Amino acid sequence: MTQSNLLSKRFHTKSGKEVSIALGTGTKWKQQQTINEISPELVDNILLALKLGFRHIDTAEAYNTQKEVGEALKRTDVPREDLWITTKYSPGWGSIKAYSKSPKESIDKALNQLGVDYIDLFLIHSPFFTTEQTHGYTLEQVWEALVEAKKEGKVREIGISNAAISHLERLFAASPSPEYYPVANQIEFHPFLQNQSKNIVQFSQDHGILVEAFSPLAPLARVESNALAGTLKTLSEKYNKTEAQILLRYTLQRGILPVTTSSKENRLKESLDLFDFELTKEEVEEINKIGEANPYRAFFHEAFKDL
Repeated sequence: MTQSNLLSKRFHTKSGKEVSIALGTGTKWKQQQTINEISPELVDNILLALKLGFRHIDTAEAYNTQKEVGEALKRTDVPREDLWITTKYSPGWGSIKAYSKSPKESIDKALNQLGVDYIDLFLIHSPFFTTEQTHGYTLEQVWEALVEAKKEGKVREIGISNAAISHLERLFAASPSPEYYPVANQIEFHPFLQNQSKNIVQFSQDHGILVEAFSPLAPLARVESNALAGTLKTLSEKYNKTEAQILLRYTLQRGILPVTTSSKENRLKESLDLFDFELTKEEVEEINKIGEANPYRAFFHEAFKDL
């Protein structure tokens, strides 16, 4: 079964290639650099991923890795039109204010740091912010800036990350027409957190919004994952795949696009090698059941308390 038959919504690069699993450049890399330095390790990692076949790169203003992605894009021989680049506006969090004075400034900075004429997908990193953090912008006003950027051709598609149903409904209302509705919602997703907020996966998919998963391999690092360990081991042996591949395949079969990363070449290769096997409906349901019985959330604990 190809990815086309798995995802609830499909995107294509400008050259028409289907958008697949994303290489993440988030927390792991953000912690290894300062604001003004470029991480050679990350640049090399992106170049390796591109060489192996990744065509979808995920970055963000808050990760401080847009410049590394830009450097890799300068050095790769993969045509820009064959790539899908996702980045995100940081609206601030807690005591941290938005890095840019406005959403427009964030978009223009991203274009400059990435060294591109357009961004394929631009997201609001989270809806949990105040106008004090954003230098005066409400969620609706941020969205209006993204809509304008799409009209101008600076971005091809617009969406959000970490949105609950109420946030998506606000964006629908703030859009001038359905053409400018959010098309993607990137959330924490794995067997132990199958809905970052109540019914968000089904709602997103029912409204033509692609759900993207960050931390899809979280169970591999959890003590609680012992409840899932036996099942993953059995499936790994049955399909001659790693446990990480089983989890990524599971994510795809839930209609969700994974965002993953690794500094190891073999693991990057494995992340792309997911389309020559298929979990049965019963196996997906078993993973669902075990995961639901062992809840775990890595991010935004307080923000989603009542959502």
